[in-house]
Amino acid sequence: MSEVHAETVPFVRGTMLPEAPPPAAERGAIHWLRANLFSGWVNTILTFVGLFVLWWLFQHFYPWFRHSVWNASSMAECRTLITERWGEGAGGGCFGLVRERWNQFLFGFYPPAEYWRPISAFWLLFLALAPVLFTESRKLRWIVVGVASVMAFALSMLMGAPDPVLICLAVGIVLWVVLIEYIPRAALIVSVIFPFLAVWLLWGGSIWGPATILAGAVLGLAVWGALSRFGALAVLAGLAVAVLWWWFLSSQAAIDLQRLLPLELPKMESRGFGGFLLAITIGVSAIVMSLPLGIILALARQSDLPIVKGFAVIFIEFIRGVPLITLLFVASLLLNYFLPPGTNFDIILRVIIMVTLFASAYMAEVIRGGLASLPRGQYEAAGALGLNYWKMQRLIILPQALKVSIPGIVGTFIGVFKDTTLVTFVGLFDPLKQLADTIRATFEWKGAYWEPYIFSGLIFFILCFSMSRYSMYLEQRLKRDHR
Repeated sequence: MSEVHAETVPFVRGTMLPEAPPPAAERGAIHWLRANLFSGWVNTILTFVGLFVLWWLFQHFYPWFRHSVWNASSMAECRTLITERWGEGAGGGCFGLVRERWNQFLFGFYPPAEYWRPISAFWLLFLALAPVLFTESRKLRWIVVGVASVMAFALSMLMGAPDPVLICLAVGIVLWVVLIEYIPRAALIVSVIFPFLAVWLLWGGSIWGPATILAGAVLGLAVWGALSRFGALAVLAGLAVAVLWWWFLSSQAAIDLQRLLPLELPKMESRGFGGFLLAITIGVSAIVMSLPLGIILALARQSDLPIVKGFAVIFIEFIRGVPLITLLFVASLLLNYFLPPGTNFDIILRVIIMVTLFASAYMAEVIRGGLASLPRGQYEAAGALGLNYWKMQRLIILPQALKVSIPGIVGTFIGVFKDTTLVTFVGLFDPLKQLADTIRATFEWKGAYWEPYIFSGLIFFILCFSMSRYSMYLEQRLKRDHR
């Protein structure tokens, strides 16, 4: 009877029910709390423990920050103001130190009249990075280019840059922005030239010194391109031409060009660098140079040539087995013993070389992990297409390996930037210790302790957090296999 009833009575609904909202426990804040904080008894206990720790920290540190003084010219004045406002025995931060000495934290002992030079170099760095790091999103590229352009010009003007410099800066920024937007290949060439411009801005002197060094690199590339059909011989010929130019001709060429067209800035000694100017100079230089060197070392370690692989393994394992501080002492004390008498090898340049070598060894292992993660079929497919080794690496293997290695690469970058504080052991004024100790040694700020570390830590956090957020954006942008 039931079977006949089921076959004869219509049972399919003719109209759809309206969509009902999800239960309250499966949406909004309640769902988030249950899923992330109270998903089980262990997580519930950890949540309450964490809340207790946060409450204890808040109770312990909030009064100190609340009683802080930002407008004072000495520790004695800070303590007097805190006592007057909050009573005898009250404690508080004396951030008047930051207000009074912010320029030393940022620029070290760089002359105040020349602050516009490192400021221009820093913000122009983002224009140089725009054609490389912000090619996909036009909106993001315009935001980066716009902010960098406005900040470079406005801050240089506020810091007292001469009028001719401001005119040249404005014209250069406009032309550079046009190249970035409409002629990206030419913008990439300008990005390659930027390091030489930055060296001239930071250290000063004649512009023809960096220009002739750049000319040697261009000559070497031209010779390599003309003889590219000869393979390794072309590389050796290009290197030989560049070295000969730098060794014998570049100095005299720079002197002659300076006589014909004098263009120079006041020279700055490397001992005047300090604070975040020093940290960013060393960090950015090491980051930019360690990535290509790490790629070469990773490829060399996977090479089938025993000599090439052996040298790569020895270099990587030696560098990874030695603390960075040891390499910095080598750069500071021992390197001069291996140079000809009277050679003046700049201390910052020595530190940059050692930090770059140190970072490249770790970078090589990160990239080698990315290369090892690729299936063998990728190499076989590239060989089946008739690609030679370098085209295979450039077009197929390295793009995939570098995409996989992005978290490790950025982690290495952040570690390198934070390791720049170790230069305090070779007499340079890093922002975290040497410069902070120098400021606290003055009579006005004797007794300050936490304030310099909090200010320096905040700036380090902003810079490192920005790098990590960009790496997350880059990972999402390159997830083509999930689209």
